[in-house]
Amino acid sequence: MRTARHPAKRPAAVILTVLATLLGFLSLGALAPAQAAPAAATGLHISDGRLVEGNGNDFIMRGVNHAHTWYPGETQSLADIKATGANTVRVVLSDGYRWSKNGPDDVAAVIAQCKANRLICVLEVHDTTGYGEDSAAGTLDHAADYWISLKDVLQGQEDYVVINIGNEPWGNTNPAGWTAPTTAAVKKLRAAGFAHTIMVDAPNWGQDWQNVMRDNAQAVYDADTTGNLLFSIHMYSVYNTAQKVTDYLNAFVDAGLPLVIGEFGGPADQYGDPDEDTMMSEAQRLGLGWIAWSWSGNTDPILDLTIGFDPARLSSWGERIFHGANGIAQTSREATVYGGTSEDTEAPTAPGTPAASAVTDTSATLTWAASSDNVAVAGYDVVRVSGGTETAVASSATTSVTVTGLSAGTAYSFAVYARDAAGNRSARSATVSVTTDEGTTAPAGSCSVGYKVVGQWPGGFQGEITIRNTGTAAIDGWTLGFTFANGQTVTNMWGGTPKQTGGSVSVTPASYTSTIAPNSSVTVGFTGSQSGTNAVPAAFTLSGAACAAA
Repeated sequence: MRTARHPAKRPAAVILTVLATLLGFLSLGALAPAQAAPAAATGLHISDGRLVEGNGNDFIMRGVNHAHTWYPGETQSLADIKATGANTVRVVLSDGYRWSKNGPDDVAAVIAQCKANRLICVLEVHDTTGYGEDSAAGTLDHAADYWISLKDVLQGQEDYVVINIGNEPWGNTNPAGWTAPTTAAVKKLRAAGFAHTIMVDAPNWGQDWQNVMRDNAQAVYDADTTGNLLFSIHMYSVYNTAQKVTDYLNAFVDAGLPLVIGEFGGPADQYGDPDEDTMMSEAQRLGLGWIAWSWSGNTDPILDLTIGFDPARLSSWGERIFHGANGIAQTSREATVYGGTSEDTEAPTAPGTPAASAVTDTSATLTWAASSDNVAVAGYDVVRVSGGTETAVASSATTSVTVTGLSAGTAYSFAVYARDAAGNRSARSATVSVTTDEGTTAPAGSCSVGYKVVGQWPGGFQGEITIRNTGTAAIDGWTLGFTFANGQTVTNMWGGTPKQTGGSVSVTPASYTSTIAPNSSVTVGFTGSQSGTNAVPAAFTLSGAACAAA
């Protein structure tokens, strides 16, 4: 199985020049108002700078990227993505230049699954990523030939499919070279008879930090005689302030040019911390679509919305996208071609009171009676209730879910909400009280902990903690304790759930790291913030017992 997933967004050496270049974002006069689209249109199309359906209804993408070409067996993912309330999925395909080619039968099956799950399907060729800088990347012309080879599969699907010619089709080397091949690829597809909405990605690994797409968008748009062209910006750590986000999005809106955030990330990386809150709030205010990266399977798991393709195990990034402010649960509306309507304001009925079973020291299974809705129930959200505070803990397309990552010997209260495809949310169910088992603590001297910094950048770092059971009995459930001495804070974690007060950190396990067999180990990874000195914690405890340094 391949280990490479989504390529790095930009080399670190080049990113160091971004801040100066981004000052150009403040100069927004390059775009002029777009020409009106032709009156006749088929399926999804552009009208007055907006993506609309065949009936003229605005369609605002609220979706998820899915790495189909690297995980062709994960076909359940499309149903799981729909269960979150998403109305769009952007599907990674390969034209055979760099990865195994997705043939006509496979692409037809993907489209059929999108339609069966009432999702608008954005299909993209990933082999073009970083052309001009990544020697393994293919050209947009090669990608256009691939789409033409699929014409029999794609024709007639204009209501359901957007063709994203090539992912991030230019790197940071001479990004001005993006304009001509992008225009040529669009013209080639139109000459071949394609009437679909065509999406084009920006250069600079999709982030357009040198404004090449922004400054040439009008000319590229005018070259498409159908007026059915949609621009896609990818927003990662280049867009680390509200000003940068709003300047870029408003430049297109003010010019009447259609734009979607085709990819974006929220977790901080070695290049910076994206301002996903502004991306999502501004997209909602401006009526722009967005598609979050990505469902699962990234080499860097901080970008996984779900852990191991399991919709019941959302990462903190997934919780933000699906349940956070301006997220999918709040703002997604199903395409009217599937029967969805923006006028659906009737919420589902409240779910039944959940019942708990299979309670362990770190997990519990909850089951409840189904809700009803005037259209259909899209899924359920489980929350932990503490006084007047709610915390989202799980989502499910069915009436059952297993909540993981709980602490041993702890009392919890859970409740459930139902939601429909229009984003309407039910009243909350009654609560159920659950007390987890005590679990097995680690005897003194039966554990060791290794801590290392695997990467560091100004203001942040990535750490890795390895917990080894050196005893003769299995450890079933644990709480790791340590203290930062230099003001460091944990910003995101995988393999465990952190709680931090001042410098003191406690970590409870995920379901897949909860049990540590004798002479075995589990690893917890995290990203954190730091402001200079970044010393290793001096001591560790596991469920209150001191652990040796590894």
